[in-house]
Amino acid sequence: MNEASIAAPAGRPARERILIAARTLFYREGIRATGVERIAEEAQVSKRTLYQHISSKEELVEAYLRRIHDTGGPPNEQALDTPGASPRNRLLAIFDSPPVARFRGCPFHNAAVEAADEMQDVHDIVHEHKLQFIARLTDAAAEAGAADPYQLGHQLAVLFEGALALATSLNDTAAMIHARSAAEILIEAA
Repeated sequence: MNEASIAAPAGRPARERILIAARTLFYREGIRATGVERIAEEAQVSKRTLYQHISSKEELVEAYLRRIHDTGGPPNEQALDTPGASPRNRLLAIFDSPPVARFRGCPFHNAAVEAADEMQDVHDIVHEHKLQFIARLTDAAAEAGAADPYQLGHQLAVLFEGALALATSLNDTAAMIHARSAAEILIEAA
């Protein structure tokens, strides 16, 4: 199969298709469960072509996470940037998750768990992302008029991360609804 003919009609070069396939498969099936052969197949490239663009699976995981980070994070986190929404509503919007057939939670949390101590650069990306997310929460808390934005930002981060983990474990986004209710109380008290 001619890879150039695949990229041309789709309008996407091979590297882009590889990263899209990695994002889909790593999130849906897990990092460890997804081999490079499967990613190459989904991206419609040969393994050789994949390795011409990405030198290792670890580098591919890093690129996957950086791409999510560079676009504002997962959709829940992107709610912090909703134009025109009040700071309070932006803080609460991170807890809005519609029911889905299979809830996979946070790709950064999932990567941290799956990477264990084997992929240090992956841990560094996760660490940086989570700290920046907390900083964004703290900034929104300050905009909302919290007396102690640092404390509120960290409390909301713990609540959010816990709700995502529970929703993932139970495959039920109801945990996010309950966390949103608790977040409303925290924001009011702050």
